[in-house]
Amino acid sequence: MVNIINGSVLAKKIRGQVAEDIGRLKKERGVSPKLCVVLVGDDPASQIYVRNKEKACAEVGIESEICRLPASIDEKNLINIVKKLNSDANIHGILVQLPLPDTISAINVLNEIAEVKDVDGLHPINMGKLLKGESPLFLPCTAEGIIELILSTGTEIRGKEAVVVGRSNIVGKPVALMLLQRHATVTICHSRTRDLGAVTKRANILVASVGSAGIVHGEMVKDGAIVIDVGMNRVAGKLTGDVDFESASEKAAYITPVPGGVGPMTIAMLMKNGYLAAKRAA
Repeated sequence: MVNIINGSVLAKKIRGQVAEDIGRLKKERGVSPKLCVVLVGDDPASQIYVRNKEKACAEVGIESEICRLPASIDEKNLINIVKKLNSDANIHGILVQLPLPDTISAINVLNEIAEVKDVDGLHPINMGKLLKGESPLFLPCTAEGIIELILSTGTEIRGKEAVVVGRSNIVGKPVALMLLQRHATVTICHSRTRDLGAVTKRANILVASVGSAGIVHGEMVKDGAIVIDVGMNRVAGKLTGDVDFESASEKAAYITPVPGGVGPMTIAMLMKNGYLAAKRAA
């Protein structure tokens, strides 16, 4: 029988610990963490994500500020705003909500966020340290959340065969590196991998993050595998993952649901990074 990995429950526990840490930081050092979210345009999904981040900040004791900008802003002006936030000592962490308008390079903007305020963990220095096996100031939130979900099963990652379906800079690449650091044997696949099922069926740990609803189904899952579904797709008005939950559940030992799996953990890791940013500033 498959075990459901409840990301909401685990995230609540982590947020509780972060709230305690923040309370202690305020009492002992007089420092109150503050994050600024830069929101460009009025994308409905981005609006929801930002509201969720605001709510989570309030729960753990982090002050949040939303910098709302029109979709018509150009890249130069957006970068100048990021630079001003870098120099604001009252702001400990900066997040640029993605996606940005097509006229703006997300890479150029993210690269301008100061390394010490990069609570999303996507700055080239933080990512570069992860690649080199060093300790970055911040780990990418979703990738770190995935590792915590795997560890919550009591599974030893060392020596396991892991397959990551998806090669994004936000999830696929960093989670593959983090699995490598824990001594897994890692294969990265993507939407153009030939005979994808033959590769995924070898995985003791399978992470699906390609953004294609139901691309992974039960026949592609190894008996007893851990399946982490990162996908967030809208199909006929319903939120669904990259994994066909019903068929995969017949093979997996552990599986995350969508929603209620990876999503809450991403927010929890962001709260943790917000606390760490303020602690270092203190």
